Parts: sequence; structure tokens; C-alpha cells
Amino acid sequence: MVRVRAVSLAIASLLSLTALLGAACNDDDDSVRVLGADDAATVTATGTGTASATPEGSATAEGSATATQTALPDVPPVPGEVRLLEVFGGRGFEQPVELGVYPVGAEPGSSLFVVEQDGLVVVLRDVLGGGVPSGEELLLDIRERVARSGDEEGLLSLAVDPLFTENGHLWVYYSVAGVPRVTRLSRFTVDLAADPFHADPSSELVILEVEQPFSNHNGGAVRFGPDGMLYLGFGDGGSGGDPRGHGQNLATLLGSIVRIDVRDAPAGAPYAIPADNPFVGVAGAREEIWAYGLRNPWRMAFDRASGKLWVGDVGQDRFEEIDVVERGGNYGWNRLEGAQCFEPRSGCDEAGVTPPVAEYSHDLGCSITGGVVYRGSDVPALVGSYLFIDFCEGRLWALPVAGGEAVEIARDRQFVAAFGTDLSGEVYLLGFGGPIVRIAP
Repeated sequence: MVRVRAVSLAIASLLSLTALLGAACNDDDDSVRVLGADDAATVTATGTGTASATPEGSATAEGSATATQTALPDVPPVPGEVRLLEVFGGRGFEQPVELGVYPVGAEPGSSLFVVEQDGLVVVLRDVLGGGVPSGEELLLDIRERVARSGDEEGLLSLAVDPLFTENGHLWVYYSVAGVPRVTRLSRFTVDLAADPFHADPSSELVILEVEQPFSNHNGGAVRFGPDGMLYLGFGDGGSGGDPRGHGQNLATLLGSIVRIDVRDAPAGAPYAIPADNPFVGVAGAREEIWAYGLRNPWRMAFDRASGKLWVGDVGQDRFEEIDVVERGGNYGWNRLEGAQCFEPRSGCDEAGVTPPVAEYSHDLGCSITGGVVYRGSDVPALVGSYLFIDFCEGRLWALPVAGGEAVEIARDRQFVAAFGTDLSGEVYLLGFGGPIVRIAP
């Protein structure tokens, strides 16, 4: 399992240890230790596997994995590696869940949008470097359409169309009010010529709806990949332990990441299924599925440099995990929690499962907030590291994507629900009930 430790970034940059995550389901140690800077450890893993689909639509796989691990003592974090700098003049937010570039402003990329879970989207105008906005605009208000009866329901994600400056499209994922539990992906349109800072709520085009049996584990981030396709993460439907077995069921979109083509989507057929999706033509499988076996992929992000999709998948009661999602991958839930057997804990079928690239136990937190691969310039030591944080403990880690150890670089207040990036790749942390902060040197 991944080694999570607090150590100077200058020291960490000299280390060449490789931490690969194995799938040792019978490991009795249910925690990940924070390693001391002077300690030594080895974690090695090897694995091979193949997967196929039967004509009846069930996925079959064969594979094996082995792992060895040395766990070492806990040490406190090293302070002062990065600053978490309040931005936007200290403007506070209630429950912000998304931040990104809004391509309208005095300079290209100078404005940012912020999504509030209750159903509001605002644009902070001209905030280069996290400065005080020159103005604030209400981009979208759909509070009357958004269900908020459950803590994990609401307006959950927004993505700006890659061709926004031509079509004005915004893609929104939310829990729907006034109906049996449903989450919805919709498209809203901004009239760029007449009113470039406001989306007309009446312009909504419903793209995809999924019934949700419970109020939790709704997912889910909307992201456009470098291939121009739209990716959306769905949780397993909620409750605890995946009682309906959605994670391993290809007949449902729950517990999966979907990939659809929404370019030039007409009202009668709002999306198309890409021909290279892994389950196209498989009887009994939803062809929208790109990967499955996920519990609650709350946040995910494409690495700007490599194009790889990184996902923070929220665990049950023992482990939080990080996955690099590949075409047709099975990430194990609910057979596995992280790289460990879920039930029975003494042994399970690992065949065909892609193990996470990293995990940490609930000794260190309670719920992962998946982040982004840092591609900014303000903190050179972080370039090429996946940044993630624990929602409960506020531990902020950096995991080198090329291989290495997760290093605890700072601690923020609790309840950071999302990361965001600006046009230059600098990273922002969105915490409930306060100002947004930026990672600074």
C-alpha cells in the first residue's frame, strides 16, 4: 500500500524509492503508517491480468497480484512547505464544490466560476493570481430544481464546454427536486453575444438521468477528456456496503464512470455512445460505461500533461483510495475496499481487479477529497504530483505521479470538498463555510 508521510519536499525530491500498490487481501494490518524521513521501507507489487465479456453480458477476468510491505512509525508533519493563502479578498462560501476557468473576462482565463451545492453558480471576474474580483456575476440559479434533503445531494458539478466560446454550453450534474431520487446531467446555454455572464435556466436540455436508491453516494464530477468526450462519475447508489451490488454490475450506471459524446447533441438524442467504449456490443451491459467497481468517485481530474484520469474514490470504514482510471477497468468495489478485501476480510476474489495506485487508512482520516495533478509554476517542487486531502482531518498530500511516496505537505481546516485550478494550473482548495485558499510557495 502507499506510504504516506510528512517530510521536507527538498528531501523528498532526492528520494528514489518506488511505492507500488499491491492487492494483498489477506493483510491483517488495516492501517497505512506515516513514515519517518530517516526510516527505510520497501513496497513492491507485481500483477498480470486479462479481462473479457461473455455474450450474456457478465465480465470475466483472470489475474494475479503479489505484494510485500514494511510499515513504519508515525511522525508529525513538517510545517512550512507550502502556504495556504486566502484569495478573492477573503470572500466566503457556504458549500463550494467546484471551481474552474470561466472563459469570459477582461483577459482570457482571468475569471473563475464557483459552484455552491445549494444550486448557485457565481463568476468572480478578473481574479488573476487569486486577487480581489473586479465584479461578481450570478451565472446560474437552479435552487428550485435541486434536491438537498440529503447531505450528499445538490448541485454537484459543472464543466465548461471545450468549445464554450463558440456554443456557450455549460454541463451540470445535480440531484433533482420533486421526484423520486434522481440525479441528472443537463446542458445549459449562455447567450454570449447578449449576456455572457448569465445562463438562461429555461435553456436546460436534459442529457441523462439515473435513479438513486439512497441519498448518499451520488458521485460525481463532470469532466471533458482530451478526446473531447464527456466523463461523469456515479456512486454505487448509497446506503452502506453496496447492498444492491451495483459496483460489480455492468447493467447499471451506478458505481461506474461513464463516457459519452455530447457534441452536436439534438434534443431527441442528447448523446451518442463512442464506438470505442469497452462494453459496446456486450449483451446486458450499459454501453456508456468506461470503468466500474467504484464506491463514490466524488472528484476526478485529467492530468493536463499525460491525459490520465485520476479519481479519489471514497471508502467505507477502513480505506480511502486513489485510482488512475483506464478503459474497461474494474476497481474492485464491493469485493475490495482500497486494495483490501471488504467482506469477508479474510479473503476474496481479486481476479480482474485493477488495484488503486494509493490508499490510506482511517487512522489518518475519514473521506478522501480527490484532487488534481499539479501543473502550475508557483511551487516547482509539486510539479507532477497528485494533490489530495482528507475531508475530516485536513491533511494535504502530494503523490508523485511518476512513482514515489505520498508526502504530507500541509494541513488545512476540515471539510475541504473540492480542488480547482486556474488557467495557469495553480490549485485552489474549496472548504465549507469559509474563504477559498490557494496553494502558494
